Amino acid sequence: MTSSPIPPCPPHAVDGHGYAVYPSSVTDAEWATLEPLLPAPGSTAGRGGRPEKYCRRVIVDAILYIVRGGIARRQLPVEFPPAGTVYAAFARWSHSGAWQHILDALRDRLRVRDGRDRCPTAAIIDSQTVPAADTVPRSKRGWDGGKRTNGVKRHIAVDVNGLLLAVVVTAASIQDRDAAHRLLTALRGRYSTIRLVWADGG
Repeated sequence: MTSSPIPPCPPHAVDGHGYAVYPSSVTDAEWATLEPLLPAPGSTAGRGGRPEKYCRRVIVDAILYIVRGGIARRQLPVEFPPAGTVYAAFARWSHSGAWQHILDALRDRLRVRDGRDRCPTAAIIDSQTVPAADTVPRSKRGWDGGKRTNGVKRHIAVDVNGLLLAVVVTAASIQDRDAAHRLLTALRGRYSTIRLVWADGG
């Protein structure tokens, strides 16, 4: 009898969980949508390797706990897998392009559900300056005189429903008009269907 490459989740306790549930935890319905979008375990790719030790839903909940709470991964509550294991899964899925695949799939589903074409034809761009975390090196941060903030600037493009299309992160000292070239290049590279872009006066 062979073991499954993906371990089962803990027995049901609250909403499918056998461990503590937080506001950031995925619901049963969300997990049913998300689970098939995750990449296959490495041990099933014909390159050997050990089966995964932890339930993927627990790993995803741990990642969302960190992201939603804005905490260091070493501050994870003890009922989650070890911080190193959670980070390794996050990094592995990032390297494989899984997060981008998940974002694209969910956005496409929402657009179709709202009666729109899967491929966007218009976008809205804007930016937001935020203080940089201590881990951001000085070479990658800058001073935004208008916002009086030392940090980074997120330049984003969304569709008309506000769903994310592209992100470019720069030092806060970079002007919006300069970063817009990078953002529009990224946008054009991913969505050749876009013909119209709205932006503010800057």
